[in-house]
Amino acid sequence: MKFHYSIILGVSILMASCAKKEETSSTPSKPNILVILTDDQGTLDLNSYGSTDLATPNLDRIANSGVRFTQFYAAAPVCSPSRAGLLTGKYNFDAGLFGNVDIPDNDPQGKSGMPTEQITMAEMFQSAGYNTANIGKWHLGHSPDKLPNGQGFDYFFGHQRGCIDNYSHFFFWDGPNLHDLYQNDQEIYRPGEFFGDLMVDEVKNFTQSSADPFFIYWAINMPHYPYQGRPSWLEHYKDLPSPRREYAAFISTVDELVGNVLDHLEATGQLENTIVVFQSDHGHSTESRAYFGGGNAGPFNGAKFSMLEGGIRVPAIISWPGGNLPQGAVRNQWAGSVDWYPTLADLAEVTIPNPTEISGLSLRNVIYDNAASPHEVMHWATGFPENENKAWAVRKGPWKLLGNPRDPSQKLTFTEEDKLYLVNLEQDSTESSNLSQKHPEVVSELLQLHEDWLAPILESRLNNDGK
Repeated sequence: MKFHYSIILGVSILMASCAKKEETSSTPSKPNILVILTDDQGTLDLNSYGSTDLATPNLDRIANSGVRFTQFYAAAPVCSPSRAGLLTGKYNFDAGLFGNVDIPDNDPQGKSGMPTEQITMAEMFQSAGYNTANIGKWHLGHSPDKLPNGQGFDYFFGHQRGCIDNYSHFFFWDGPNLHDLYQNDQEIYRPGEFFGDLMVDEVKNFTQSSADPFFIYWAINMPHYPYQGRPSWLEHYKDLPSPRREYAAFISTVDELVGNVLDHLEATGQLENTIVVFQSDHGHSTESRAYFGGGNAGPFNGAKFSMLEGGIRVPAIISWPGGNLPQGAVRNQWAGSVDWYPTLADLAEVTIPNPTEISGLSLRNVIYDNAASPHEVMHWATGFPENENKAWAVRKGPWKLLGNPRDPSQKLTFTEEDKLYLVNLEQDSTESSNLSQKHPEVVSELLQLHEDWLAPILESRLNNDGK
């Protein structure tokens, strides 16, 4: 009996050992990565950022388990250039994208969009053995080489253009209303099904346990208009005035979708080994299709399309339960979406293929040790580089110089004397006064920084036009 018992015990130990090895082998050696980018979400539209009239428990759950930034900047105040900056780790001018991508009807030769030679975050992680997916919005080009499958994504599910109706999946803009829902390069039809739920199902399907890690760029097309929050959330916010009511319902719908994915990752044992990054692509919209507002920039002036803080300062959070990140921490150092590219490569120990070409800097020391911002200077610009009336900005330390400023929120007005608009963010983050007359030496220094940055871009365009 003793011999028999020892055999049984030995077999049991062996089976447990094999099971443990099987379980271990299904856990990726590198961390999974989920980058969540919302669309047109205001600077302070989260409970963790001070909002008191919204319910965002799941997005706050990411903040509670990680690090939240208070001076984090989108690469641009409009959709396509902002996304290009995030995915390439470059300022959008350096990435070759100067404004929103045109629709295919207006661009039959496929010239509009992010140049295919740009190395995206997806290509970087794909080369490191990651399964890569873009779920949601693209808006970075329509020719095959500029669509997700041509830019490093193994899998794509979502819409190619800038916005869709979330039930019919039609793109509504000038001209014909076109259906816009794709799985890789194949148009698919799911009429009547809520796009938010479709995205959640796609993320869940792609994140099934695997020996290979995943990189998912979940570009949520919300709360971008049309405002289509769940009826339950519209009822929840029935006492809020319009358009805050419609906007708030959409924000909480987004929060619910994110919660569904987080719950799935936790239930499947993947959340512990998943780096989650959350960010908005830029400030809230004041366009007519957005009921002229709804979002909240708090004390900041500006909104979508503006280089003022309300247009480019965005909520940004990183969490990694298994990475020993500080929990519930706040970082006031300034940083930007171009920094996620090198930061995620750093954390995942993945080689950056073009380290001398990117604009971003790793935030590892900021995240873990509360170190000073690695940035001395940061640049923004939209519009063609040779256009003297394009919008641009440059920041050095607390000083920020805006060229041709505008305020879609209509809180500030500008004159010809404000074409060069200087602010000191440590003294006045609302940017309410132009300090250019008081500090001409600072204007001169920052203007030179901008011109030096712009010069090689202009030269490259001139050379390309001459070919």
